[in-house]
Order: sequence, then C-alpha cells, then structure tokens
Amino acid sequence: MKQFIAAILLFSAPALAECPAPRDYTAELEALFEKARSAPNDMAGREVSGQMWQVWLRAPDEAAQEVLDRGLRRRDSYDFAGALQEFDRLADYCPLYAEGFNQRAYIHFLREEYEKALVDLDRALALSPDHVAARSGRALTLMNLGRTDEARESLLQALENNPWLSERFLMAEGGPLALPGKDI
Repeated sequence: MKQFIAAILLFSAPALAECPAPRDYTAELEALFEKARSAPNDMAGREVSGQMWQVWLRAPDEAAQEVLDRGLRRRDSYDFAGALQEFDRLADYCPLYAEGFNQRAYIHFLREEYEKALVDLDRALALSPDHVAARSGRALTLMNLGRTDEARESLLQALENNPWLSERFLMAEGGPLALPGKDI
C-alpha cells in the first residue's frame, strides 16, 4: 500500500507543488559553446553536443525530472501521444523551463504539426535564446513550412554556438538551405 501511495504522490507531484525557476546554466553553456567552436573534429564536436544535452535535460526539480524522463521514454518507444501528454504536463508545471517546450515541439514536428511545433520552439527560445537544439529544430520546422530564408537564418544562429550539428549539411552546396549561388 505504501508503494501505491508513493507512486500516486510521485505521479501527481507537479499538480500539488509549484515548479521552482530553472537554474541558470548560462556560464556552463557558454563554456560548452566555446568548446564546440574549437573542437578539432566531428567526434569531439559530437561529444560536446552530448554535454549540451546533459545541461538542457536537467529539470528544475525531481518531479519535473520524472515527468521529463517519462516523456522521453514514451517518445523513444514511439508513443508520441503519451509523450505529448507528459510534455504538456511538464510545460504546464514548469512554464519557465525551456526544454519542456522544446521536447513538446519535437513531438509536434514528428507528427508533422509544424505550426504547433513553431509555437513551442519560439517559447523555448524566448526562455533560452541560445538553446542550440531549439534553434536548429526551428530551422527544420521552418524548412518544412517552406520558409527557407527564415530556416537558413535560424540554422546559422544555431551553428554559431555549435558548428558540429548534423543539420549543418543542409547548408552545403545543393542542400535545401544552401546559400543562394552566383548566376553564371
């Protein structure tokens, strides 16, 4: 019975409490951006990208972390409806935590609900303007909406802080976000 009650309290904790403000990780991220900019190769760049994700995926408290982790597990098992419910819950509980909106945007993107994704990406970026993943996700979303110039600009901004993003290849010659070429 104790385990049942504990499970109910853990599951409903965000409804019973108020989410604390997310901690400020600006200095840590700035150091990672610099590390990414100076990475000597793709492998080192990917390692730094993983370290960035470790920062973004730190929820403001244990209850929020559990909801985030549950949403990620559901997403990873292709339960997009269940993941969306968890990320809705996270965004409602922690409206100042950018990653809740970024993850919900990703689910919308996977479901080809690009306008909804864009709303959440813009919210994530309002909360965390240098969120590289949200910025590159915004670029992909805009690209799928046919808004190529805006997509290119968003991706360029993301690449300023992490030049090793796999999305960089979208800007290569012949890519969908390549800079316009010269006329012959």
